[in-house]
Amino acid sequence: MDDLLYKIALTLIPGVGNVNGKNLVAYCGGVEAVFLEKRHSLLKIPGIGEQTVSAILNQKVYERARQEVEFIGKFGIEPLFFLDQAYPLRLKQCNDSPLLLYHKGNTRLNNLRIIALVGTRMATEYGRDMCRRLLEGLKDLDVLVVSGLAYGIDTWSHKAALENNLQTLGVLGHGLDRIYPFSNRSLAEKMISNGGLLTEFTSQTKPDRENFPIRNRIIAGISDAIVVVEAGLRGGALITADLANSYNRDVFAVPGRIGDPHSEGCNTLIKTNRAALVQSAEDIKYIMNWDQVPALQKTFQKQLFLNLAPDEQNIFDILNNEGEQPIDSLLQKSGLMPSKAASALLNLEFEGIIRCLPGKVYRLL
Repeated sequence: MDDLLYKIALTLIPGVGNVNGKNLVAYCGGVEAVFLEKRHSLLKIPGIGEQTVSAILNQKVYERARQEVEFIGKFGIEPLFFLDQAYPLRLKQCNDSPLLLYHKGNTRLNNLRIIALVGTRMATEYGRDMCRRLLEGLKDLDVLVVSGLAYGIDTWSHKAALENNLQTLGVLGHGLDRIYPFSNRSLAEKMISNGGLLTEFTSQTKPDRENFPIRNRIIAGISDAIVVVEAGLRGGALITADLANSYNRDVFAVPGRIGDPHSEGCNTLIKTNRAALVQSAEDIKYIMNWDQVPALQKTFQKQLFLNLAPDEQNIFDILNNEGEQPIDSLLQKSGLMPSKAASALLNLEFEGIIRCLPGKVYRLL
């Protein structure tokens, strides 16, 4: 049976969420092995009970999984399993990240700089203008702009990104067989040409209300920073901000007039120290240590005078040749175990050779 079929089937099993799904794969040694494992062995896995084991072994999910495989092949959709190299590295750091993602487009999901803009569906001219101004100020940094393709701030963020020739990614609360709201269909088509669409939901999944808070964790987890442009006291934008804080992401909020219901959420985030105040793209660049000069394009001259241990030299060479890197990328490219990489990075930082930027991105000094 095709490996993709098992991956999709795993996400369809009742009672198996993202955390338990990853545990199953780890304990069994692979996604196919989960379905071939004996009942008594499955029951020994923490968090897996009789009901879940019965659901794994009854094979009822295979037919639905086959339909999804056909849909993926027909419409050129890219499936991304959490163990795949192409899976978003930032999102992989989150323990509740999706087992499987569905991607349509040409998005650089591991772009060096990723920022999410979120906010109210009832955007005012002030909110729309801030979307334009922020992204115009970031256009030279080649950031990937993430939002949720909903009405309001989401829509204006995607539009402003395209106007500034920035890749933009829409994270959906439904399957890729539809676009919601329908009025954003033409916008979604443009995004696929310069960015794309991403979801954890299979086709035939409707845009039900409960799906949108779920998709917000992807917006928060895949980004380096989240900007709440305009928001009331309740709604998805504040949920996304709180998720981002729990993932140790940088959170920004655009202030508004006191008493303005469209900005009460932003002002509250700032007042309660859950977001940094941002008035311009320069504020974001300063706090995130982003600049417009490509990192270390020329050879690092200090290497002539350095006496580095092998692990340190390994990391040094990667940063010197490829520029600043997130921690997951360094681990992948260096081939080092996390403990060894952490020790080498710490030594390099103590020696004043590298610097750790927000979002666990490392750069040579």
